[in-house]
Amino acid sequence: MTKIISISNQKGGVGKTTTAVNLSAALAALGKKILLIDSDPQANATTGVGMEARDDGNTIYEVVVLETKISEAIKSTGIENFDIITSHINFVAAELEMKDIPERESSLRNKLKDFLSGNNLSENHYDFIFIDCPPSLGLITVNALTAADSILIPVQGEYYALEGLSQLLNTVKLVKNAFNPALNIEGYLMTMIDSRLRLANQVEAELKKFFADRVYNTKISRNVKIGEAPSYGKPITLYDPYSTGAQNYMELANEFLSKNTI
Repeated sequence: MTKIISISNQKGGVGKTTTAVNLSAALAALGKKILLIDSDPQANATTGVGMEARDDGNTIYEVVVLETKISEAIKSTGIENFDIITSHINFVAAELEMKDIPERESSLRNKLKDFLSGNNLSENHYDFIFIDCPPSLGLITVNALTAADSILIPVQGEYYALEGLSQLLNTVKLVKNAFNPALNIEGYLMTMIDSRLRLANQVEAELKKFFADRVYNTKISRNVKIGEAPSYGKPITLYDPYSTGAQNYMELANEFLSKNTI
């Protein structure tokens, strides 16, 4: 059975897209078949796997706003076990264009439901579908949360990272109550950690105080190679597989699988 996970945090710059790309690639390297849906109009996940963020008529925009099927929008990243639905700047207008669409909050969920019901037993079966959300709590993010089984929340190891968390969790609660009662918290992932700074340890302690075992033991360290990889259109596991960043994401993939036995 395919599990759908949204990766979301309305605060920008917390490693959300970095995690979407690199966790997907690490799981693919471990033999899991992955589909990454780039639902951010900035299209950073698209370019981060070496794809062109262009309006080719088969992007997430056409899936959510128009009649394009999921199966028609899927593209291979060229990485074994790893496919993507690309995004484009046009998607920024989606919230305005969807205002008159019936069940607009469920557009992506309905498309995924149709796709999975016809593909679970085919060669196109995916173990996990990740949705990279924009850094906002608007209709696009609501669509992603309504479509998901769970939400993975990257949290930067800095004080201000905690301030917006209550707003995100309130949105999760609203989505659960109105559109998706089955939505769960997949976990909280500490990102951009500088082990020399005591503040990161304090943020982690606060997270564990409130969310206990939902906080991943794996932490993603600040790493120059992680920052370089997107400019080469490669996940860190391919750009520099021996880097600290690659090791962190492979460790995360293994911990993720230990919580998701399929």
